[in-house]
Amino acid sequence: MMTWATHVAIYIIIWWLTLFAVLPWGVRPPDQPGEGHVPSAPERPRLGLKALVTTVISVVIYAILLGLVEVGIINFDYDQ
Repeated sequence: MMTWATHVAIYIIIWWLTLFAVLPWGVRPPDQPGEGHVPSAPERPRLGLKALVTTVISVVIYAILLGLVEVGIINFDYDQ
């Protein structure tokens, strides 16, 4: 049986990996970057929306993983 710390650690790993997958979605560089701005910087990064999408996707992935653990397909116990 997994401890609460294992659940939290697994969810945080899933969340960060999902964030890195979601970050490039919809990124467009500006047509005319302002003075002192990097030309490849996104015009509207929409980080709040991406954090929300990341959270929703992570909850779904975590629920699937938890289901696989409960069924016994995946096992995180070190005793076996």
